[in-house]
Amino acid sequence: MKSIAALQAVVTATPFDGEPSNAELDAIEVEMPAILADVVLLDAQIMTIDRTPTELDERRIRRARRRVLAARRELANRSAVVSLSGGAA
Repeated sequence: MKSIAALQAVVTATPFDGEPSNAELDAIEVEMPAILADVVLLDAQIMTIDRTPTELDERRIRRARRRVLAARRELANRSAVVSLSGGAA
């Protein structure tokens, strides 16, 4: 019978400190406008969960959806430019 303890050193060879790396923090920073736009959309939708949306609510949700789409488009365009410039070097 094999002991699992012998394999434990391989699994835990690099301790995880629980903090994100600088690259992960940079990725979060780049995606932050899209994240915040999603939060605004969720807030607008949550406000209308238990009642019929008014015209103002519908406008708020529509505006938030457009903001989400714009933020995602900007993020996609930015990543496309980065991948193109990275491939040309």
